[in-house]
Amino acid sequence: MATLIAASVLAVSLSSIQNILIVALGLGLVIFFHELGHFAVAKWCDVNVERFSIGFGPILLSWKWGETEYALSLIPFGGYVKMLGQDDADPSQLTSEEVAEDPRSYIAKNVPQRMAIISAGVIMNIITGMLFFAYAFQVGIQVPPSELGTVITGKPAWKAGMQEGDRITSINGRDASTFGDIIRATALSSSDYLDVEAVRYTGETFTARIYPEMNGTRREIGVEPIRGLQLIPAELAPKGNATLAGSAARGAKPAFEPSDRIIAVDGEELKGFSELQNMLAKKRDQTVTFRVTRGQKSKEELDITVGPQGFRTLGLWMDIGQTEAIQVGSPAEKAGFKLEDKIVRIEDLDVGKDINPLTLPDFFAERAGQEVKVVVVREEKGSGAKNHELTITPKETPGWIERPSSPNAPLSVPSIGVAFHIIPTVLKVEEGSPAEGKIQAGDQIAQVELVLPEGTKEADILGTLDPVTLQLDDSNRNWAYAYWKMQEANSRNVRLKVNRTGEQATTVTLQPVRSEEWYLPTRGIMVNLLAVDQKADSFGEALQMGVTHSKNSALDIFLTLRNLVTQNLSVKELHGPIGIARVAYQVSQQGLAELSMFLGFLSINLAVLNFLPIPVLDGGHMVFLFYEGVTGKKPSERVLIAATYIGMAFVLSLMVLVIFLDVFVHGF
Repeated sequence: MATLIAASVLAVSLSSIQNILIVALGLGLVIFFHELGHFAVAKWCDVNVERFSIGFGPILLSWKWGETEYALSLIPFGGYVKMLGQDDADPSQLTSEEVAEDPRSYIAKNVPQRMAIISAGVIMNIITGMLFFAYAFQVGIQVPPSELGTVITGKPAWKAGMQEGDRITSINGRDASTFGDIIRATALSSSDYLDVEAVRYTGETFTARIYPEMNGTRREIGVEPIRGLQLIPAELAPKGNATLAGSAARGAKPAFEPSDRIIAVDGEELKGFSELQNMLAKKRDQTVTFRVTRGQKSKEELDITVGPQGFRTLGLWMDIGQTEAIQVGSPAEKAGFKLEDKIVRIEDLDVGKDINPLTLPDFFAERAGQEVKVVVVREEKGSGAKNHELTITPKETPGWIERPSSPNAPLSVPSIGVAFHIIPTVLKVEEGSPAEGKIQAGDQIAQVELVLPEGTKEADILGTLDPVTLQLDDSNRNWAYAYWKMQEANSRNVRLKVNRTGEQATTVTLQPVRSEEWYLPTRGIMVNLLAVDQKADSFGEALQMGVTHSKNSALDIFLTLRNLVTQNLSVKELHGPIGIARVAYQVSQQGLAELSMFLGFLSINLAVLNFLPIPVLDGGHMVFLFYEGVTGKKPSERVLIAATYIGMAFVLSLMVLVIFLDVFVHGF
C-alpha cells in the first residue's frame, strides 16, 4: 500500500542532532501509524502481508517475523504495506485469476473487507492526529490571539474600519480564536468578502465587511499580530537593552530591563497594548510614570518615569497627495470625501505652506468633536478640477497611532479616516532647520538613505550597519514611511538625493533635530508579541479540543485545494519536503507540545490528501472498489495499469514541483 508523505524528508542543513532525531521520530510515527492501520486490518481480514516497510526503495534493514518481512528502506518519502495480490508496482495482480484463487490474497476478499483495509490508514491518521492535538492541548501551547496588531493603512481591514486591538471572534460564521485563524480564513475563503464579528478593546462589539485582496500568492486583509505589555526578552534585546537608542525610554531612571511587564501608567491599570498606545498618545507631551513588574518569581514592582520625546525633524514641508483610501463609516466618508480628493486648505490655512502635511494626523485629533472646514480639489469629468468645501467632525483618535508600517504605505489620519501619500516635492524649508541653506522650495527628493554615524560598530533596530535606502518616485511614494523609520532609528542621519530644476542631482546629508513642539506618541519601549495559553483543564477537554482542531484542519486542507483550483491561492504558497522539514525543526525547538501540534496537522493532512481520488493513493483504490461494488465486476487490467501510471506521473510531478518551490522560490 503506497503512501506519499513529503514531510518525512529531512533537510541536510539541520544543525541540532537532538532535534533532528526528534523530528525524524515524529515524522516516522506519522508514517508508521498510517501503515499500521493498513497492516492491522489486513491481518484481521486474514490477508497475507508480505512486507511492512517504512520508506521506499532499497532496503537498508529488514527482519522476518512470522510470514511478514519488516523493513526500513532508503527513501523516507513514506512507507508501504505489500499484500499478496496488491502491489502498486504491479497493478496486474488485482485482476490475476491465479492470485485470486489463494483465499489469503487481498483480491480474494470481498469489497467491504478491501474497503476496510484501504481506509484503515486514513482512519488511523485521523485518530493519531486527534491524539497529537490532544497531547498538545493537555500540555498547553502558546499562540497569538485573534487580536489585531498593526492594521496596515489603506489595506482592506483598514478600509473596513478595523483598528489595532480589535479582537475578531468569527469570520463568515466560523469561530476565530487565534491570529492563525484570521490568516487561514482570509486565504481560504472563496467569497469576495469576509463578514467579521469583533470586539473593540473598549468592550464594544461590532461587525464589519472586509474585501480581501491578492498579494501575489494569496488573499490578505493587511493585519499583523498584536504586541503585549511585556518588554522583549534578553535574547532579543540588543546588548541587553529593551529600549531604542536615543529614545526617552533609554534615558529613564531606573532603567527598563528585558522582560519587564508594564501593568499601569500614571496609576491607571492596563489590560492590553492598545490601551497603552492610546494612553501614551494622549499624554505625548507629558512626563509619565510606568509601573512594571520585574523578575519571574519575586514579581518586584517599581515605578519608572519617562519624559516626552519630540519628533526628529529635518525642517522640510512636502506636498500632500490625493486621498488614497477612506474608511467605511468614518467622519471623512460622512462629510463627502472621495478618492483622489486633494486637501488644499483647512480653516483658511494652506496645506503645505501654513500646515505641514505630516502634522495633519495630530491637527485633526486636536479638534475632535469640532466642525472643521476642509477644502479639497476634485477632478470632475468634463469640467476639470474644482474646489469643494466639506465640513468634517473628527473623532477622538490620536494622531500617528497608525504609522506607515510598510514601504509605499500612505499616511493615515485616524480621527477622520482618510489616508494619503506625501509627495516628495519640497514646498517649504523651516528657518534654522537642518535643511536650511541646503534644500529649497521646489526641490524634488529622489532618494532617502538612513545612515549610521561614522565609526558605529553595532547595528540598530534596522538590523544592519549599512545605509538603508528608499527610492522616491511615482511608483515608490515612501516619504511618510522613511520619516517614521527616521523616528525609530534614532541615531541615524539622513542622506537625501535632491533634484533641482536646471541643475544636476546633488546629495545632501542632514542630522535631524528633535522638535520641542511636536511630540511622538511613543517613548521607545520595545515590547514582545502577545501570546496566550491554550491548555485543557482535563484530558477529556483536551480530547474534545483535539477533535475540534482535527475537523478544522481537515476543512482547511479541503479549502486550500479548492482555492488552488480556483486560483485564489497560488501554488507558490505550497511547501515540499525541505520546507516542511524546516518547519518541523523550528517547532521542535519550541517544545514537544508545539511539535505535537505540527505532527497532528501532518496526520490530518496525510489523511485528507491520501484519500483524494488519485490512482496509487488510497482514494484512487476506493474509487475502483466503489465501481466494483456497484457493477459487480473489477476494472480491466488495461484500465488499472493506465490509471496507475497516470497517478504515479501526477504524484511524481507534484513532488518535483514542491521541491523546486522549496529550493528556488522559498530558498533552501
